[in-house]
Amino acid sequence: MTDGTIAIGRLIRSSTAGFVFACRVPEPEVPLFGAFVKAPAQRAQSEVFGLIYDIAFTDDMLVRQVAAAPDLPESYIQDQRVNRQIPIEVSVLAVGYRSNGGSLNYGLPPQPPITLDRISQCDDAEVAEFTERFDYLQIVLNSPHAPADELIAASLRRAVDTCPPDERGRFLRNAGKELARLLSRDLARLENLLRRIRP
Repeated sequence: MTDGTIAIGRLIRSSTAGFVFACRVPEPEVPLFGAFVKAPAQRAQSEVFGLIYDIAFTDDMLVRQVAAAPDLPESYIQDQRVNRQIPIEVSVLAVGYRSNGGSLNYGLPPQPPITLDRISQCDDAEVAEFTERFDYLQIVLNSPHAPADELIAASLRRAVDTCPPDERGRFLRNAGKELARLLSRDLARLENLLRRIRP
């Protein structure tokens, strides 16, 4: 299922619950916390959709040694950022999948992506399609690893940007209704989340 989208990284480990991909430089190509991404699975017969919930710079002993230097030249800093092969690790929570170009399914995929598969950022049309329904919110709320409330707020802010301006209020109201249903027994948490997604 290749659609011409540009790869932003390659997968380094995965499970049905999510995956981690590596990329070199965090700007401007690498997506932000809460961004929607996708990866091929089942020999490109399906796509796994996910939300970025963590971005981490891996440990580099050389950087540790020079970080405390009082007058570090800018050229040295740029060399470390551009030329060194220490990747940035980006963790993704799987929230849905599509098989054989069919309809979207919200939930964990039947199989995870494979190591070194290319990871792509979802375009606006894909984000809009995925967030036509809010079934993925329950998956995020139940995740033991992701910071659920922050991730929901960030993903909804990303999704509302794909809506026409006159539809944004309706989109956020519908998202708020779904969160109210899911968090009806935790009003403090619900109030906090609604405050975060308020325009």
